[in-house]
Amino acid sequence: MPSPGRSGGRSGAVSGPGPSADSRVLPAGKAQEALQERYRMGSLLGSGGFGSVFSGTRLADGTPPDGARAPLEIVLLDKVSTGFPGVIQLLEWFELPSCFLLVMERPERCQDLRDFIAARRFLPEEEARGLFRQVLEAVRHCSSCGVLHRDIKPANIIIDLDSGQLKLIDFGCGTFLQDTVYTQFAGTPSYSPPEWTPAKCYHGEAATIWSLGIVLYQMVCGKHPFRRGRGIIRGQLKFPQGLSQECRDVISWCLSMRSLDRPSVEDLFHDPWLQDVHLP
Repeated sequence: MPSPGRSGGRSGAVSGPGPSADSRVLPAGKAQEALQERYRMGSLLGSGGFGSVFSGTRLADGTPPDGARAPLEIVLLDKVSTGFPGVIQLLEWFELPSCFLLVMERPERCQDLRDFIAARRFLPEEEARGLFRQVLEAVRHCSSCGVLHRDIKPANIIIDLDSGQLKLIDFGCGTFLQDTVYTQFAGTPSYSPPEWTPAKCYHGEAATIWSLGIVLYQMVCGKHPFRRGRGIIRGQLKFPQGLSQECRDVISWCLSMRSLDRPSVEDLFHDPWLQDVHLP
C-alpha cells in the first residue's frame, strides 16, 4: 500500500481485463465476506496518503475474486511480482465499497531499509554493496516487464531478516515504462532528479538512477545527501572517511547533475564495485 510523503501521479482504475485471468472483482458485499472468510486482519503496520497496511493471516486457500477493472497499482504488481523474489508478491485483491484491498506476502521477520539503516546508523560498505546489487536486480526486472516504479527509497524496500532477501514494495506511484519524457511527477519530492525542477520533465531511467544514488548514499552514510534540498543544485557531496573510492565513484556517477552523464542500469551492473557480490 502507499507510503507517506509522496505526491501526485495516481492513475485510478484501468479498464479492460483484470490483471490476470484468475484475478477478478466480486460485488462489494461478497468481497467483504470472502475477505473475512480467508484472512484474519492483524495490527496496523503503517499508513500513508493513499492507504494503510495491516498484517494478516490467511485462514484458507481459495480462488481469487472475479471482475473487469483494477487500479493501475494492481496491474503493475501483477506484471512484476510473479516468479521474481526481489519484488513483493501480490497474492490476490478485492474491491470493497470504498477502496481496493491488496493482499501481499510479508516475510515472517522483516524490516524496511529505512529502519534497518537507522538502527545501525549506517551500513558497512560490503553489506551495502550486496543490498544495492539486489535493488539493481529488482529495477532491471521491473524494466524488463515494462514497469517504472518512480518511488524508490529505503522506506519502499524491505529486507527478510532471516534470508537477507530484499524486496521492492509499493507500486502506488508506478506507471508503464516509456522511452519518451514524463511530464507528470509521482513519488517523493526529496528523491526527484534535479532536471525536474526547472524543466518539469524527466526520463524514467535517468530519474531512477538518481534515486538509486540517494539510496546508496543513505546506506553507507546514514543520511540523505541533500537534506531539505540543500546542495542539490550544486550537486555537492560529502563522504565519510574510510569509504572506498570505488563506492564514492558509483554514488557520484548516479548523482550526476546532467541526466545524460548518469549511468544506465546495465552500466552499473558492469561497474567494478558491483562485481563478485554474494547474493542470498
